[in-house]
Amino acid sequence: MATGASHYRFSILGLLAQHPLSGYDLKRVLNGLSWLIGSPSFGSLYPALHALQAEGLVAVETRLREGKPPRKIYSITEEGTAALEHWLDEPGAPQASLKGFVMRLLLAGVLEPEALTRHLVQRQTLVAGQLARLHEEMEHDAGQQLATAYQIAMARSELEWIQETLANLSAGKSLTEEA
Repeated sequence: MATGASHYRFSILGLLAQHPLSGYDLKRVLNGLSWLIGSPSFGSLYPALHALQAEGLVAVETRLREGKPPRKIYSITEEGTAALEHWLDEPGAPQASLKGFVMRLLLAGVLEPEALTRHLVQRQTLVAGQLARLHEEMEHDAGQQLATAYQIAMARSELEWIQETLANLSAGKSLTEEA
């Protein structure tokens, strides 16, 4: 399965792990995450829901409504919860995408603290390596220099955030407190 499709499926499972949702409500929440996973269409959402249901990872309940069409409410099954926890617990690929990393952060409530720490350290190592390569590959062209300088600033900022978050985790503080 393609990485993007995997993130999309686990995005759906993660949202359903928080609470049952209709397809319409899932689409609305996913649209709010379009900066992360792209803008899903109903033409991609419902086939994904049907596939998850066929695999036993999602259940559907039809609720009748007075004067309105019935509403299908999707919920995660025990098998779906186990699959989601397995995906969240497995380490990302060495060149894991930012989308996959951020998706795990969005679903951090399902992660054990050790798994979250492992993902943060893995991302820290990846970004530190990228930062080192950026410094080595500084171009002479002004446009390239600006783009590289921007990437360097973003990498430094991400590393600082990861370090603060790891310090908060190890100190048992809230993840949003200053270290």
